[in-house]
Amino acid sequence: MALKRLLLSAALAVGSAVGAWAFELKSPAFSNGGTIAEKHVYQGFGCAGGNLSPALSWSDPPAGTKSFAIMVHDPDAPTGGAGFWHWIIYNIPASVTGLPEGVGKNGKGLPQGAVEWTTDFGKPGYGGPCPPKGDKPHRYRFTIYALKTEKLEIAPNATASLAGFLINANALDNTTLTGVFGR
Repeated sequence: MALKRLLLSAALAVGSAVGAWAFELKSPAFSNGGTIAEKHVYQGFGCAGGNLSPALSWSDPPAGTKSFAIMVHDPDAPTGGAGFWHWIIYNIPASVTGLPEGVGKNGKGLPQGAVEWTTDFGKPGYGGPCPPKGDKPHRYRFTIYALKTEKLEIAPNATASLAGFLINANALDNTTLTGVFGR
């Protein structure tokens, strides 16, 4: 009986410890599965949003995290390929736990050393949602990656897909927050 209690206590302790760590990404702008506001929508291609990146915050990255990267992807984009990249930012220092709304607009407000990469809009920086008019609402996956390296070196002519490959190759873990937008 004492052995059973001891084993049960050990199992509960391990279960609590495992459940206590959970790398998490949040935004005050939308909840997971929630609608992205017009101020975060792209300005162009028929969309008239504010094109402000939403504020993001994260917590409980895995041990050994040396930097972060954020990628925003629309898997529902009718590209004939693998969706559309809306934002890529990497070399975010491990000491940073969030980004304010509008960061990166015209290259301003980025954490020291952080780099915005060229998206499928053809330039670096945040490009908000802008699905085709009449299409079903699209999902926009904001994913943060905890990286095992302080700095990624990505060749100047690399595509968004290659940047994503290098980010994934150096990831210790990642977590995603999905927003939805349709018009």
